[in-house]
Amino acid sequence: MDAWVWVVIVAAVVAVAVVGALVLSQRRRRARLQERFGPEYDRAVEGDRRGRVERDLDDRVRRREELDIRPLASGARERYAAQWHELQARFVDQPGEAVDRADTLVSEVMRERGYPVDDFDEQAGLVSVDHPGVVENYRTAHGVYVRKTQERASTEELREAVVAYRSLFEELLSEDGERADTADT
Repeated sequence: MDAWVWVVIVAAVVAVAVVGALVLSQRRRRARLQERFGPEYDRAVEGDRRGRVERDLDDRVRRREELDIRPLASGARERYAAQWHELQARFVDQPGEAVDRADTLVSEVMRERGYPVDDFDEQAGLVSVDHPGVVENYRTAHGVYVRKTQERASTEELREAVVAYRSLFEELLSEDGERADTADT
């Protein structure tokens, strides 16, 4: 056999090995992101190119790792829990104000923990890294909050928003990422 035939065969084998390694790497990356983000991964991929979404999720992880996210001091946890109980009690007579307070309270806790709170989309994206199971609740609650400011939210939607805010609030309040107890609405 001529030497050029051997070169072509070796080049083909190397190309197949490189492509195989890339495919395997992408599958591992996808599995890692699916495991880390759970339902957030599925939501993000829905209606968008998987590669772009996976780069975005990797970018969220990188940006989150640059932040100094810290647990709340026990006094702060107790203070915030008391404020949450007050807003839940206020819901019966002032559901709109309770949603306003829930949105503000979640932002205050996030700020104290070290999350940036100036841009909602960035905030939700970064929260999704640590709390992928409840970030969709947060997006839903914030959407109701926005509709409430436009006077387009029903009382039932306001109630659902408070419950949705609570799911993230409980995780943010906890010392170790486990849910804290803040009672039902």
